[in-house]
Amino acid sequence: MSRAERLLELIQVLRRHRHPVSGAVLADATRVSLRTLYRDIDTLKAQGAHIDGEAGMGYVLRPGFMLPPLMFSEEEIEALVLGSRWVHQRGDRVLAEAAANVLAKVGAVLPPDLRETLDDSGLLIAGGDPIAAGDAELPKIRQAIRRERKLGLSYRDKDGVDSRRTIWPFAVGFFEKSRVVVAWCELRQDYRHFRTDRIVKLIVSERRYPRRRQAMLKEWRERTATTEA
Repeated sequence: MSRAERLLELIQVLRRHRHPVSGAVLADATRVSLRTLYRDIDTLKAQGAHIDGEAGMGYVLRPGFMLPPLMFSEEEIEALVLGSRWVHQRGDRVLAEAAANVLAKVGAVLPPDLRETLDDSGLLIAGGDPIAAGDAELPKIRQAIRRERKLGLSYRDKDGVDSRRTIWPFAVGFFEKSRVVVAWCELRQDYRHFRTDRIVKLIVSERRYPRRRQAMLKEWRERTATTEA
């Protein structure tokens, strides 16, 4: 492992800990001696990393330190390429454009050897029929999730029965043949799943729903895990 890769790994380990972590734990995680670990921390501090702590007390990385793109590992670049290619092919139009822009921005600042990894990655996404139904509404749905806003739906179920719903959306599942909004349904007073290709009409409300989406996502996951068990 090169020194640059080792420093990157140390930063990543620090980012995974919200509270001070001992030098011994950091040294073990990065597979170096304590003496080398202390030198690496001094190096990162000299490069602008806001690392609080000292030997015997533990270390914590304060928020705000950004690594230069040249410190991406080859595996991280491949992960970025693979994920962006999937989104570009299987996401809605707005997300597809965003994925292409991400790769272009990263490629513009990578050094030549790593740029070749970005351009020549052999990780491919299997082709498939584009999913058009429901895609036009996804940008509005994603915005409602980010802003924690209620959605008014005219919804047609699998039997062709129409209903009007007010939902609190907090997640979207991207499946091979469909996209599914996960939400609390005011009509059913429970969590429900809504396929975007069955949404006849959608209105984004300016009313904020009364719960935090992170709390609903956690509760929904717990219920799903209990059901599957």
